[in-house]
Amino acid sequence: MAVSVGTDRLGLATLRRLPEQSRPLVRPGTVPAGIVHLGLGAFHRAHQAVYTEAAIGAAGGDWGIVGVAPRSTALVEALAAQDALFSVSTLAADRSETRVIGALAGVRHAASDPAAVVALLADPAIRVVTLTVTEKAYQLDPVSGGLRADEELTLDLTTDRPPVTVPGLLVRGLLARTAAQAGPIALVSCDNLPANGRRLRGLVQQSLTLAGVPDAVLDSLAAQVSFPGTMVDRIVPASTAETLAAARAALGVADLAAVAAEPYTQWVVEDDFPGGRPQWERAGAVLTTDAGPWERLKLRGLNGVHSAVAYLGAVAGCETIADTLALPGLTDVLRRLVAEDVAASFTPPDGVRVTEYGDQALARFANPAIRHRTLQVAMDGSQKLPQRVLHTAVDLRAQGRSAYWAALVVAAWLRFLDGRADDGTALPLDDPLADRLTAALASAGDTPAGTVQALFALPEVFPTALADDDGFRTDVAGWLAALRTHGVLATLAGAA
Repeated sequence: MAVSVGTDRLGLATLRRLPEQSRPLVRPGTVPAGIVHLGLGAFHRAHQAVYTEAAIGAAGGDWGIVGVAPRSTALVEALAAQDALFSVSTLAADRSETRVIGALAGVRHAASDPAAVVALLADPAIRVVTLTVTEKAYQLDPVSGGLRADEELTLDLTTDRPPVTVPGLLVRGLLARTAAQAGPIALVSCDNLPANGRRLRGLVQQSLTLAGVPDAVLDSLAAQVSFPGTMVDRIVPASTAETLAAARAALGVADLAAVAAEPYTQWVVEDDFPGGRPQWERAGAVLTTDAGPWERLKLRGLNGVHSAVAYLGAVAGCETIADTLALPGLTDVLRRLVAEDVAASFTPPDGVRVTEYGDQALARFANPAIRHRTLQVAMDGSQKLPQRVLHTAVDLRAQGRSAYWAALVVAAWLRFLDGRADDGTALPLDDPLADRLTAALASAGDTPAGTVQALFALPEVFPTALADDDGFRTDVAGWLAALRTHGVLATLAGAA
C-alpha cells in the first residue's frame, strides 16, 4: 500500500490532527484481513465497513477488509494514498457528524490485477466474501433468476484468460481455494436482490456447471461454501465535491474517498458462517435464520417507493428525491401504494407494520441533507423494477387483487423511457438493456397501449404472469396516458 501523501491529506500520519470524536476505532495495519469485499463503492464504505469496524472495536477478531474495486482506479488510488482510511459523514436535517473508518486492511483493483483477487479468495485467512456490485453485475435474469451467460462470462468460465466478470472472479477464486484446501468460506450478497443469498448460490452453481467443473470438486465446494441471505439499508448518495468539502471542514485534512449518508442504518444477516464471522450483532446488526421477510419489506416498502419517487420526480423535473417529495399529492399517493399494494402483497417480519415502515421511509427520503439525485436512483430500471415493484404486482394479482398503484410506478418508468421530462429536459437512459428498451419503444407507435404491449413483451423484465395480464396492462396504459397527456403534477392531483 502506498504511503500517505503530505500533511494535508487523511492518512496515518495525520490521525493525531483529527478531532478526537472523528478518529477511527481501528487503526489500519493492526488487524489482519479476514474479509474480501467486492464492490468498493460508497454504500459499502458507509454500511458494511462501518458495522465491521464497530464489531472489531467491540469484540476483536482478525476481520480487516480487503476492498476490491471492479473498475474505479481513482478510488483505489485515493484510498491507497490515505493508508486505506476514509470518512463517513452522517447527515441529518439539523446536524452532521464525521468519523474516519479504519476497517480496510488493503485495497485492490480487479480489472488491472485479477490474479491478485483470485489469490485473495484462495487465502485461508479469508473466511468471508461480501459483495455490493449492483444488480446487473450478477448477470442474472431478474425475472427467472437464471444466469445470463454472455460472451465475456463464457470466456471467463471456459478459458484461462484473466476473469473480467464478477461470476468469473468468484468461480476462479473458489476453484483456487479448493485446490489449496483453504477451508470454509461464506459468500455474502449485500445487494438489493430478492433472496440474494439463494440468488448468489444459484449464480455460482450455474457458473461452475458452465465451467465444466468435475462432480468431486462440486461436492467439495458444496460442503465448504455458504451463502447467507441479507437485507441492507442505508441511503448513501454518490459523493460530490460538496461531500469532499464538508469532510475537509470537519476533519481539517482532505479526504478524497469521503462518503455521506443518512443517520438510519440496518443490516439483517442469516447466521450461516462456516469459517466464523465478526460479531456484527455487537454493532447493531440483526442475526437471523431467515432474512426473506426483511428483504421483501425493504425491496417493496422502501426500494419500490424510492423508484416511484425517482421516476415521477425525474419526469417532473426534480433534481433530488427530497425535492420530489414536495410535489403536491405525491405523499398521499405513495402512502396508498404502501397501504393498498405493498402491505397486501406479503407477510412482514413479526412485529413490523408495513404502513409504519412506509411512513418512516418517506421521512427518510425527505431528509434535505441527503441530496440523492433522482437520476441516480432511476438508473438500471430494467434490473431493479422486477424485485422492487413487479413482484408486488404478481403476488397481488395471484390473490385476485388490484395492483393499481404498482401500475402507476411501472407507467412512471415507461414515461421516463420517453427520454424527456414534462418541461422538455432530456432524461438520459442508463440501463444495461438500453438498446432493447430503445428498440421496443421505437416499434411501439405513439399510443400508451402500444408502448405497454412492446415493453411488456421483454421477458428479461416482465414475468409472463404480468405480460399476459390484461387488467394490469390496462391500468399501466391508463396511467401512462395521463402522464403523457397531463404531466406528473396534474396526474397526481387527479389520483386521489
